[in-house]
Amino acid sequence: MVAGLFFAAGGSILLSLPEAALYCAAGGSVVRGKADTFRAMTQQIAQISLLVRDYDEAIAYYTEVLGFELLEDTRLSETKRWVRVRPAGDIGCALLLARAATAEQEAVVGRQTGGRVFLFLETDDFAGYYARLQSAGVSIVRERSEEEYGTVAVFADLYGNLWDLIQRR
Repeated sequence: MVAGLFFAAGGSILLSLPEAALYCAAGGSVVRGKADTFRAMTQQIAQISLLVRDYDEAIAYYTEVLGFELLEDTRLSETKRWVRVRPAGDIGCALLLARAATAEQEAVVGRQTGGRVFLFLETDDFAGYYARLQSAGVSIVRERSEEEYGTVAVFADLYGNLWDLIQRR
């Protein structure tokens, strides 16, 4: 650990010039601040693009069947919208529902990962959410099992994308 680190309001790590050099040498990235201080750069995945056939059917499925919240639905043109959803109560990564616009994109709707599990939905109530999926008629591809890391089942969404439903230990 680099000596002399301190935390500013909002959790940014502030470094002096020599500390920033050490931090970068160790593989970190920094952003220059005022008075020759540096802030450790943070990054996160904000959203993942998910190809869909139709915006409205996808919104209905992810919000009504899976219980996600609709964060944004902005019309960008006659044919393109910026539609974001994420699991209710989550503050992290969202799904950007992107309507397939070409034959090439249409061909991979539901198969963006070549048949592998694509997305991992963690829950703190596996039994309750699993029952929700079953009652909504969601295709369960692999039934519930107990693994070293927790309880897991695999389901397919309306396009065939595979998801792990997980409750960690």
